[in-house]
Amino acid sequence: MGQTIHLNTTRMQCIGAYLAQPATKPKGGIVVVQEIFGVNAHIRSVADRLAAAGYTAIAPSFFDHLETGVEMDYDSASAARGKALVTELGLDRALEDVASAAESIASSGKIGVIGFCWGGTVAMLSAMRLSLPAVSYYGARNLPFLGEKPKAPVMFHFGELDKSIPPEAVAKHREMLPQMEVFTYPADHAFNRDIGPQYHEASATLAWERTMAFFDKQLAGA
Repeated sequence: MGQTIHLNTTRMQCIGAYLAQPATKPKGGIVVVQEIFGVNAHIRSVADRLAAAGYTAIAPSFFDHLETGVEMDYDSASAARGKALVTELGLDRALEDVASAAESIASSGKIGVIGFCWGGTVAMLSAMRLSLPAVSYYGARNLPFLGEKPKAPVMFHFGELDKSIPPEAVAKHREMLPQMEVFTYPADHAFNRDIGPQYHEASATLAWERTMAFFDKQLAGA
């Protein structure tokens, strides 16, 4: 079980963060970037799984810049609110928070990033701009940034049934970033989220195995 801590950011504003620590010496550290629904039970469970796998994991509460303690379900009203919040927050501020979170767990060793949906794009940009190895799950906002040169490796996971990321968008990732691993699964958007109908267990399991192999190589040197 993790704990909620206070995280200092570059804008002199303190935000919350969920911190999960491994039982033994960490293999590295991983910043967990939320979907548009805040640091809710699903995101905390991702951090806990990473800690169980030997990594220090921290999930910054990005929305604390705008509203404190945002934690939403997956109904349409929450989705609309979440989209408005990420638009107001902006990607630049989110990346500043990723850098702050990474610095806060730097004693764990090498640091990587994992992100989902909106967070998938933040994770990709963390590799491109912050030199942090990253795993990006179904980032529907990736396309405008594919021309940037990555400073660290990125692994991508997409659902083949995801209407927000059509096959031509996935193909663009392979075309623009041929050196990066791009995987697709017979699943919808948010297939890793084990709450709700979009969860696809087989796809989530395989993607997680690949994700762990990526971090073990990039962070732990396995």
